[in-house]
Amino acid sequence: MDVDAFAAVHAAQWDRLEALGRRRRLTGAEVDELVELYQRAATHLSAVRSAGADPVVIGRLSRIVATGRTALTGGHEPLTREVARLATVSFPAAVWRSRWWTAGAAAFTAIIAVLVGYWVAGNARVQAALGTDEEIRRLVEVDFERYYSEHPATSFAARVWTNNAWVAALCVAFGITGVLVVWVLFQNALNVGIVGGLMAANDRLDVFFALITPHGLLELTAVFVAAGAGLRLFWAWVDPGPMPRGCALAREGRAMVTVAMGLVVVLAISGVLEAFVTPSPLPTWARIAIGAVTWLAFLAYVAHFGRRAALAGETGDLRADLVEAARPTAA
Repeated sequence: MDVDAFAAVHAAQWDRLEALGRRRRLTGAEVDELVELYQRAATHLSAVRSAGADPVVIGRLSRIVATGRTALTGGHEPLTREVARLATVSFPAAVWRSRWWTAGAAAFTAIIAVLVGYWVAGNARVQAALGTDEEIRRLVEVDFERYYSEHPATSFAARVWTNNAWVAALCVAFGITGVLVVWVLFQNALNVGIVGGLMAANDRLDVFFALITPHGLLELTAVFVAAGAGLRLFWAWVDPGPMPRGCALAREGRAMVTVAMGLVVVLAISGVLEAFVTPSPLPTWARIAIGAVTWLAFLAYVAHFGRRAALAGETGDLRADLVEAARPTAA
């Protein structure tokens, strides 16, 4: 094939297709012409590719064909619409579907933290193994409280967000293993229990809860949600149900990414609470009330939008038109 001659013969058709594809409004006759020119140009593109034409010609024709395709099928959804779908459908649906795994992660953490705290608070030998009397006194009387106010609030919020996002990311990244998610939860619970036990042993348990409750309710819930999504992915591998294991893992994996994206915002809010509310001069009841209201608002948001989306068949996965085709399976 003489590619130059071929391009010269069909150049007028390609130019016309490009012009029609860039118009916002078309008449009925122009739509018919657009369809016909698009079909021809797609055939031409296949031909010049097969002939090993000049990359410049292939690139130009590919761009024209893409313009025609966009004009016929429509472009991508506006970003604002995608963000709104993530906030009101995908994220709450994914969290709602993994709510029992999330509750299990929360119960496991609470039990471990309480047991460890009780053990540390009532055992002087354990306390001695954790540090000297001076180190423990400094922790419970100075360092624990100063931790929330020794850095500028904005930089502290960024540090907190990074640390919490890292813990949540570990739960997401290790979700397929199952065991490593439990290990991350155990380590987190162990740290909380040790500090709480030391504070209780020195009659500072009120300070402990006064400082961790305003932000901790939302922060720990975000970690539990990440763990729940990770464990649900693990269970899809263990028991995929009627779906092929690969399809089940793909669906839960995409839903887990949706959860991770939503938790970026949730953890940012908890970071703001920890940086600006926890160390603030407000009365303890006011600081705890702000944290509790924020936490309850998140739970209400998930319950309202998540339940409604789940009843509509949403799973937190991508839209059906963006997911690969799958063979029908028996329920």
